[in-house]
Amino acid sequence: MPEHAHQVSAHIGPGSVSVTRTGTRTYEGMNERGSTVRIGPVDAEGHFTPGELLKLALVGCAGMSSDRVAARRLGEDYAITIWAHGTSDPKENRYLRIDEELLVDLSGLDDSERSTLIDIMSKAIERACTVARSVHDSIDLETTIDGTPA
Repeated sequence: MPEHAHQVSAHIGPGSVSVTRTGTRTYEGMNERGSTVRIGPVDAEGHFTPGELLKLALVGCAGMSSDRVAARRLGEDYAITIWAHGTSDPKENRYLRIDEELLVDLSGLDDSERSTLIDIMSKAIERACTVARSVHDSIDLETTIDGTPA
């Protein structure tokens, strides 16, 4: 299939994104800064499904929202991996529940420090994560930090 360019819109600005068709049910997504991602069905190798992108947006936002408070207490080079678990409900054709799991080693903290950090990270995500705030009333979103429900 020939390559298709993203058509320019007069409305492009901060926050603008586009997709352009690259094949049957496959698309290239692009932001206004030129970064791209391939989008398609599960069987399209090298592509993310729209649902996977939704979950990536949620966990990426959770990480970015909690990053500063975690780095202040754990150090700038702290390691974290954040997962989003959940599949769409085939009957309703939507996500009913997504579980966010923040895997971060808090074993170097005492119980009080650990509890405080989990609370602060949870509040930072709740307050600053635009994506979670946007889907909160539509999806049951549960967050766990270092094995503790937040």
